[in-house]
Amino acid sequence: MGMAVNTLHKKNEGMKKRMKQRLFEQRYLLLLLAPAVIWAVFFAYLPMAGLYMAFVNYQASLGNFWGNLFQSEFVGMDWFNYFFSNGDFLVIMRNTLASTLLTLVISFPVPIVIAIALNEVRGALFKRTVQTVSYLPHFISWVIAANIVVTVLSSDGIVNKLLQWLNLTDASILFLQEGKYFWWIIALGNTWKEMGYSAILYLAAISSINQELYEAARVDGAGRFKQIVYVTLPHLKPTIVILLILSLGGVLNAGFDQHYLLGNGLNLGYSDVLSTYSFRYGLQNSMFSYASAVGLFNSVVAFILVVIVNYASKKLNNQSLF
Repeated sequence: MGMAVNTLHKKNEGMKKRMKQRLFEQRYLLLLLAPAVIWAVFFAYLPMAGLYMAFVNYQASLGNFWGNLFQSEFVGMDWFNYFFSNGDFLVIMRNTLASTLLTLVISFPVPIVIAIALNEVRGALFKRTVQTVSYLPHFISWVIAANIVVTVLSSDGIVNKLLQWLNLTDASILFLQEGKYFWWIIALGNTWKEMGYSAILYLAAISSINQELYEAARVDGAGRFKQIVYVTLPHLKPTIVILLILSLGGVLNAGFDQHYLLGNGLNLGYSDVLSTYSFRYGLQNSMFSYASAVGLFNSVVAFILVVIVNYASKKLNNQSLF
């Protein structure tokens, strides 16, 4: 018994020594990592203590925030029950899911098509030009992008002029004043803004494919299309699966900026989503606890979706995020 304990003790001592040695050898890498860890602790984990606000009746007042928070009346799940039982819940969830799912259906395959198309282009100058033009919208804020969308869709904008020129309409369509167009506008706007930047990830994955596979496919008589189907797409599959998992995890994150900037009183029944709803009640109506409950509901559902989709992908395709 004593020998077994001594052996175990020596083994633990050896592991600790190796760990200390490894940490010392990687001290510069750990030093580079320190700012990111500090940022995550202060801006990602410490603020999570504020989730307690969703379970109390918090009233903002001058003085110590944390003191007011933890001294507020504890109401448990009352704010969640209020959210689920009032008439807003179904409308908000409908708008959020419709907007995000429509965006996902349109915007997810487009970067894949762009990446494959650019990979097939042989002219370097044309390829670089298309890449630059396609991912440039990612770097402009939604404030500017929303103004572009409003201008393009205005009564005398290019879309209405084109529709009238093609004799598809007799008069201008007020796109942003009719709710039935709003989800399509958001989906197409998100696709336009992010498709080029997202394509970079797929282009990076394509560039790592062994060129000998394409040569072997050509020897077997495969044309350009069959090379895409049997070589490019199978090697893109892991990247596609990972990005799909991340996208489905954010299915309730419809995007605050675009909905807030493009929404108005006339399309509110279609433009109001979870993020704008919690903003309106939290900051404009000072119902901080209610807004926190709505935000927490959003985060919990997103986490559950990521876990479910990741598990399903691991079982079906043996590929997962974690």
